Amino acid sequence: MKKFQMKQKHTWLFIISFIFFSLIINAQENKKIDSININLSGEKKLVIPKTLALRAGIDLFMPVLSQFDSDFQGLEIVGDLNFYKDLFLAAEIGSLKKRIQSEQINFTTNGTYLKLGIDYNLFNNWKGMKNSIFIGLRYGRSIHKHTINNYLIYITHHYWETPLTNKGFSIGERKSLSSGWLEFLFGVKTEILQNFYLGISLRLNRILSQNQPENFGNLYIPGFNKVTDDNNFGVGFNYTLTYSFPFNFKRNKK
Repeated sequence: MKKFQMKQKHTWLFIISFIFFSLIINAQENKKIDSININLSGEKKLVIPKTLALRAGIDLFMPVLSQFDSDFQGLEIVGDLNFYKDLFLAAEIGSLKKRIQSEQINFTTNGTYLKLGIDYNLFNNWKGMKNSIFIGLRYGRSIHKHTINNYLIYITHHYWETPLTNKGFSIGERKSLSSGWLEFLFGVKTEILQNFYLGISLRLNRILSQNQPENFGNLYIPGFNKVTDDNNFGVGFNYTLTYSFPFNFKRNKK
C-alpha cells in the first residue's frame, strides 16, 4: 500500500513540475526580441524566425485511473514535432501494470511500450491558430511479462465448488515477452491556453507479431490493450495535455 501511495505522489509531482517548468520556458521565450542585423557592407537584412514546434506532455487518463483503480498503475509520455507544413513526427512511451480477472485466471501484466509514427493535419487554421484535426499511423512495440496470481481448476463435474488455487507461477520473468502492432488513429488537438493543447485520439490496432508464454496467451498487452484469441484487432484512445516548445532558427531575408 505504501509503495502504491509513493507512486501516486511521484505521478502528481511529475505533473506539477512539468507545468511549472513549461511556464518558465514560456516566460523566457516571450522576452526574446528579433532584431535587424546589419552586415559588414551596411546592408540591412530582416531576420525572419522559422519555427519548428515541439509539443510534449502526458496522457491524462492513466494518472487519473491510477488514483481510483488499485488494480491499475500507468503513465504515458507523448510528443510530436511539426517538421514540415501539416506533417508531424509523433512518439509515445509508456509504462503499465494491470491486474486482470479473465474467466478462470487472475493475472498481472507488467511492461513498457514505445509507439513511433506520423500525423497529418487536415484542419486549415486561421492565421495565428495551431489547432489540428489529424489522422495518423503508429508502429508500437511492447516488452512485458505476465504473472498468474491464482486460477480455478478446470473440472467436468459441479457437485462441489470449483477449487481456487493461489499456487501462482510466473511467466516471462526469465524471458521477456514482446509484441508489435500498427495503429490507425483519428484525433483532435485544441489550444486551451497559450501553448497548452488538449487532445483526444481514437485508435484501431492490428497485431503484427507476438511471442506468447507457454500454456498462456497474451490476453492483455501494454500499449495495445485487450487481446482475444480469434481477433488480431483492438481499440484504444488517449486524452492528452501537451505544451508547445518553439525552437527558432534564423533565416535572413532582404
